[in-house]
Amino acid sequence: MCFAKRDLLKRKILIVDDHAVFREGLIRILGHEKDVMVCGDAEDGIEGIRKAKELKPDLIIVDISLEGMNGIQLIKNLRAELPTLRILVLSMHKEALHAERALRVGANGYIMKRERVQQLLAAIRLVLSGGTYVSEKFNAYLLGKLVSPTGQTGGSPTDTLTDRELEIFQLIGQGYGTRQMADALHLSIKTIEFHRENIRAKLNLNSTFELVQHAIHWSHYENENT
Repeated sequence: MCFAKRDLLKRKILIVDDHAVFREGLIRILGHEKDVMVCGDAEDGIEGIRKAKELKPDLIIVDISLEGMNGIQLIKNLRAELPTLRILVLSMHKEALHAERALRVGANGYIMKRERVQQLLAAIRLVLSGGTYVSEKFNAYLLGKLVSPTGQTGGSPTDTLTDRELEIFQLIGQGYGTRQMADALHLSIKTIEFHRENIRAKLNLNSTFELVQHAIHWSHYENENT
């Protein structure tokens, strides 16, 4: 459908999200717009990269939570492979916890799934036009961080974690065991244990029990008001 003559003037969008029902709903929504079209969709990062290279979309919409390669790693890989591609994150996760990381590795915008359709369409068009989209609240946070003498605005201790460590910390909070995390992330058990110890040290926690409790509390906070 990317190559129909009547669609030559439409900007092409690729959707990467692990929920089929959500992808289908977004395809229907964008199908009513005169200036954009969905040229493909993918359920994980590997398929997303393959289709991005094949279909050459103008914009790719990605989620943070994906099987195997998470959204942050996908953005890094896309930026390396397709440097001019526009990337918009559409996620259920709070901006305060993930947006800065996404922008830092190459995303051109971040919007939460709870926003209205018209706000999403505005974000898509802004990113396609060369701009960067974040909410007014998060933009104020970034400006505050920029003008702060220390560059800090009371951020979370989890800001010290790497992208992989944050992903594992999130899974711990969701009740994943070591083997489950290894299977989900396609990593060895030893690698998971190594990251887990680094997380514990960075967060100044004294035991695995404290780490699990802290992760559960963090996960609960992340899911509030989303």
